[in-house]
Amino acid sequence: MNNKNNPNKISNGGEGTAVGKMLRWMGSNGKAIAPAILQLAGTVTGIEGLKDLGEAIKGSDSLSDLDKEMLVKEIEIDIEREKAITKRWEADSNSGFWLPNNVRPLTLVFMCFCLFSFIMLDSFVDGFDMKESWIDLMSSLLMTVFGGYFVVRSGEKIAKSIKGK
Repeated sequence: MNNKNNPNKISNGGEGTAVGKMLRWMGSNGKAIAPAILQLAGTVTGIEGLKDLGEAIKGSDSLSDLDKEMLVKEIEIDIEREKAITKRWEADSNSGFWLPNNVRPLTLVFMCFCLFSFIMLDSFVDGFDMKESWIDLMSSLLMTVFGGYFVVRSGEKIAKSIKGK
């Protein structure tokens, strides 16, 4: 579904933030919104980004006090949603169960196994022909899994070392 049919969806097809939905609604109903706020809203990630957006909204001259109040309330909803997601992730990682703690390494091993299998099939089975679309998909998934695993893992280690000091 594209954004023209559903203005509440963000460009990557996700649900979007509550404040983003409100800004899109305001813009589609003719309200003037400072370009700097719209640009900042398009790059918001995480709680700190939402707080920065809230400060920009509070200081805006192009929004009425009522609009500012509504947008700040939407940001508060988004912050609570982010906190709830973080709590769920922390609960998963601290659950003591084997599977939630090992999803990323298992995904990495599975993707490597699939890649190895496709390489072996291509090398030893005559007539094995893998479509280009599957190769592209596999490449994208492997890049995402490898990059995500090692980047996130490094981030976790850095965060633990900072907390320990």
